[in-house]
Amino acid sequence: MRNKILILDDDEDILYFCSVVFENLGFDVISSPHSKDIIDQVEQAGPDIILIDNWIPGLGGIKATQTLKESQHLKEIPVILFSANSNLPALAEEAGADSYLKKPFDLDELESLALSLLNK
Repeated sequence: MRNKILILDDDEDILYFCSVVFENLGFDVISSPHSKDIIDQVEQAGPDIILIDNWIPGLGGIKATQTLKESQHLKEIPVILFSANSNLPALAEEAGADSYLKKPFDLDELESLALSLLNK
């Protein structure tokens, strides 16, 4: 069975490049330009891992991640928070994210991080 990733970012270029990376790894890719209705989005997508931008429209990355991690049936899905914020490690900890990635990022680094979280 193929892994699924949900990518939440309002930057079309980032969505495109991340989608290509994960499609080449054999993932089914679902993307969204906002974090509104985050629980519904995740329930409908059924992802194995989530990549979310901190500055995503809607709830924003921190609140969206906190909402997911408070949900009994969704909290085990690994979440990677990504952003250009200089205090990203602290933001990821506040959000309860499983990991973080600083923008701009290397696509190989993104791939390695996602695969390591899936293989935990």
